[in-house]
Amino acid sequence: MSERKEWTREMIFGRLALAAGPEMMDVLSRTRVILFGVGGVGSWCAESLVRSGVGALTMVDCDDVAASNINRQLPATTATVGQAKTEVLRRRLLEINPAADVRAIRALYTPENGASFGIEDYDYAIDAIDSLACKADLILRCTDPATAPRRAFYASMGAALKINPALIGTAEFGRVEGCPLARALRTRFRRSRVWPQRKFSCVYSPERLANRMAPETEATDSAVPPKAAPSGTFAHTTAIFGFTLAGLVVADIYGRTAPAAEN
Repeated sequence: MSERKEWTREMIFGRLALAAGPEMMDVLSRTRVILFGVGGVGSWCAESLVRSGVGALTMVDCDDVAASNINRQLPATTATVGQAKTEVLRRRLLEINPAADVRAIRALYTPENGASFGIEDYDYAIDAIDSLACKADLILRCTDPATAPRRAFYASMGAALKINPALIGTAEFGRVEGCPLARALRTRFRRSRVWPQRKFSCVYSPERLANRMAPETEATDSAVPPKAAPSGTFAHTTAIFGFTLAGLVVADIYGRTAPAAEN
């Protein structure tokens, strides 16, 4: 079978276009998304966005692939250990859609550099990071009318220690129940007396398993804020979290481009 040298959008997204229609396909091609964190949740989100026809994706993450990532993170294989996650993913995503504008920023989002990412220039922003302080600041920035993305902001709550896919769902941040990460974020906002200025949807699960083994100590970069002790994670749950985040973006676009008869 001869290799195709030029891949058209129609070739790649023909099946998607049947369900989406021409207007949605046009909007998808012009949609700009910035994604913070491409680990267990964010990597699956990134691939789903590109396979769904999103034309421009910026990925922000400072980590290299580690052996401990292989069980659940899309860019992690025995061949990619030691490589930058964003670069591994960028290569993969451009093989899916060579015409996509996929940008890899090797950086850690922090309160100090948050303004440098120009979140307000994107249509959607997605939070898939797990450092509490950085996550809290990103939420505040993405819900501040002066610095928020043009369309919407979505966030992932904790995906570790979950196994039941039927319990994974979405809710407005203030209505998320049973999630230790959401509870910690609300406590942090309450103590600082600074709250998100807009409502936003989260992907979460109220399920809480326990580790069956004691976690091993992992070496960390001194420049990276410390994380909580590692918790066990299953591939299918992190993938569902990531796919659901991408689905929120796609569903929002679908709703905005629905023919009048469907409204």
